[in-house]
Amino acid sequence: MSSLPTDVLFPGAFQSRMQHELGEAWPSFKEAHEQPAPVSIRINPQKKFSPALPHVLWSKLGFYLETRPVFTLDPAFHAGAYYVQEASSLFLEQVLQQAVDLTKPLRVLDLCAAPGGKSTHLLSLLSNDSLLISNEVIRARAQILWENIQKWGHANVVVTNSDPSAFQQLPGYFDIILVDAPCSGEGLFRKDPDACQQWSEDSVNLCAKRQQRILHEAWPALKENGLLIYSTCTYNAHENEANLTHFINDHRAEFVTLRLQPEWNIDEVVLNPVVGYRFFPHSVQGEGFFISAMIKKEPATRVKIKSNGKFNLATTRVVEQVKSWCKNPDWYKWIQQQDLIIQVPETLLPEIEFISSLLYPVGKGTAVASAKHDKLIPEHAFALSNSIATNHFATTLLTKAEALAYLRKDSLFVSEGLKGFGLMCFETNNLGWVNHLGNRTNNLYPAAWRIRMAAES
Repeated sequence: MSSLPTDVLFPGAFQSRMQHELGEAWPSFKEAHEQPAPVSIRINPQKKFSPALPHVLWSKLGFYLETRPVFTLDPAFHAGAYYVQEASSLFLEQVLQQAVDLTKPLRVLDLCAAPGGKSTHLLSLLSNDSLLISNEVIRARAQILWENIQKWGHANVVVTNSDPSAFQQLPGYFDIILVDAPCSGEGLFRKDPDACQQWSEDSVNLCAKRQQRILHEAWPALKENGLLIYSTCTYNAHENEANLTHFINDHRAEFVTLRLQPEWNIDEVVLNPVVGYRFFPHSVQGEGFFISAMIKKEPATRVKIKSNGKFNLATTRVVEQVKSWCKNPDWYKWIQQQDLIIQVPETLLPEIEFISSLLYPVGKGTAVASAKHDKLIPEHAFALSNSIATNHFATTLLTKAEALAYLRKDSLFVSEGLKGFGLMCFETNNLGWVNHLGNRTNNLYPAAWRIRMAAES
């Protein structure tokens, strides 16, 4: 990706502030912004994808690429084998591993979740009996979030489209709340020249006020001794440590001090009592980022989960059929919403039902099939699910060219003589469904997801 033109590299007020704060490191900071941004991905440990690439130092799941490929033309990307994510933000992994016991069943809220990087990261780190509520207030972005969640293949998640204030209906419910707050985007100047051009001091002040509102509205939903993680992609203390200082004046909490390795070159920020961690692009192989974590030290009455019976369980006939499609079928329950059969973990069913009645759910669990005229038609999300028993279905291994044709929803001539629903696979990961009709094969890839980009020459 091209760097910013050096003659309009930074807004004047931003440059003056950073020169003052960085001192002798300013030339290195400026030079870093004249270099291409590093490219990093985070693999899905539930899918079969093991790249021989350099690791992101603070993440077991993160890797660097030498160059930025056209991800749209990589079938593994569409299979949910990996997520393209900025390396600095993968430090969330260290926060969670050092601050909480990830083997326990946890209730987690990702409050500002679109497009889904941190939510899919959370799903890879949490136990199967944990529940993630992944929320996005902007409807169009919530749909993108839901698409990325489906690619990741987990059923212990609900995607919601609610204002942060709505979560006050769940007092003391969450063990962890992540607030990856909307910010002025200073840390993305190298990757996104538009962020640089749109920056202003007024924007910083507006973001700081919005961040304060979000923190205060989310806080009641965190249980006593629960963990709140706050992050931004900006260097600005007004949006980071000063914001947290303002917040802590009204609330009782203890900040978490993390163990850092010297080779990580991450700056620890201490402004008593605030402790945070700042990433500079001249120090780390990543973009600008800030993260802090605090433990709530206030009493919080936990909401009582009330099963309201609004979910309709699928019929015995449907359940017997979909059970044969699943690995570990005893883990799940199947509900039916109109024609859609949805799979959710049995232990989480009452909570998912209760939360769905309070908030605005975009999607929940894994859509397994649609019931049409006494026949079950498998859903695309289930093809990407980590619970699918792939050996139950006829599978076809595609070349890259064939996989891209499938992802464009082109007509296929895959197999003669086969009948019924089958899986299209690329390098052992499922891409989606087809319907074999004996003399032809119908491509069932979702029209809304299809690739519209032409192949590289």
